[in-house]
Amino acid sequence: MAKYMINSAMRLFFFFTGSVMLSGIWLTGFSAASWVLYAPPIFFYFAALTGICPGLILSRLVFPGKR
Repeated sequence: MAKYMINSAMRLFFFFTGSVMLSGIWLTGFSAASWVLYAPPIFFYFAALTGICPGLILSRLVFPGKR
């Protein structure tokens, strides 16, 4: 699991990006936004809080590195 950990710069990036996305949803209106728009900020906040990036895990499963 250590190979999927991200550094502090990426954690800050994910936190900032999730905040910008949620502020856009807030400005649009929570009732007007689709439920699908809530998934990326949730994943970004999860990555920022835990240091484990689900997108990195998925991309390494789909596109394995050269050996």
